[in-house]
Amino acid sequence: MAEFTLPKNSVLIEGKTFKAPAGATNIRRFEVYRWDPESGENPRIDAFELDMGSCGPMVLDAILKIKNEIDSSLTFRRSCREGVCGSCAMTINGKNSLACTKAIDSYSGTIKIYPLPHLQVVKDLVPDLTHFYAQYASIKPWIETQTPAPADSERLQSKEDREKLDGLYDCVLCACCSTSCPSYWWNSERYLGPAILLQAYRWLVDSRDESTGERLDDLEDPFKLYRCHTIMNCTDTCPKGLNPAKAIAETKKLLVQRKLG
Repeated sequence: MAEFTLPKNSVLIEGKTFKAPAGATNIRRFEVYRWDPESGENPRIDAFELDMGSCGPMVLDAILKIKNEIDSSLTFRRSCREGVCGSCAMTINGKNSLACTKAIDSYSGTIKIYPLPHLQVVKDLVPDLTHFYAQYASIKPWIETQTPAPADSERLQSKEDREKLDGLYDCVLCACCSTSCPSYWWNSERYLGPAILLQAYRWLVDSRDESTGERLDDLEDPFKLYRCHTIMNCTDTCPKGLNPAKAIAETKKLLVQRKLG
C-alpha cells in the first residue's frame, strides 16, 4: 500500500477557540482555515462559536461577523454579496461554493470553511488565482472579427443565436468548478479546466465571432481539452447551476464535426 507523508510545514495544527458570549442561546460553531505566510507557522484551524441572534443568515455573514467582532486578521475575498462577482468562493463543509449564497441553516452541526482546493494559498481563505486568470486570457475571451463592422449598427444576432449563450455568459469565474476537478488538480499546468473551457465554448458558439477555426485549432490539444474525463464534479458544484461538462462535450463535438466535414 502506498504511503504519503505531508511536508511538516503543511500539517494542520489545532488553533484558537473563541467561545460565544455569555447568555447566547442560538450558537453555531464555525471552524476556519488560517495561515499567515509571514508567521512561519503551520496552518491551523480556528474555531468560532457565534450567537446567531446577532448574525445574518448567510455563511458570508458569519465570516464578516468573525472579522468585524472577533478576529480582524481573518483574510478573505468578497464583494457583491449577491452571487454575481464570484469573489467569496471557498470550500464549505467539503464542497466549493460562494459563501454569500449559502444559508447557514442549510448546514447541520459545525460548518467547516477552507480555501478553494489545489491552489496555492495567499493567506487564510484567499487562494492564488494568477494561473487561473492567465488561462482565461489565453482563450481570447472577446469577439474576434475579420469583416468590417456595420457602419450604422452593432453586430446583430438572431434571438435563436442569442439563446445559445444562455448558461455560458452567466459564469462568474469563481473557480469553484475547476478546483473541484481531479483532472485539473493533476494537470493544471496544461489542462484548461472546466471554467475556462466553458468560457471558450461561449465564444465558439457566438454567431458574431469570426475566429471559430482558430479557436478550435488552439483547443485541439491532448491536454488543453482532452484531459476532461467527465467526472462531473464541475457541474455538481457550480454555484450558478451551470453545466461546464456539457460545454466541454459540445466543444469536442465541434472538433469531430470539423474533421468529418
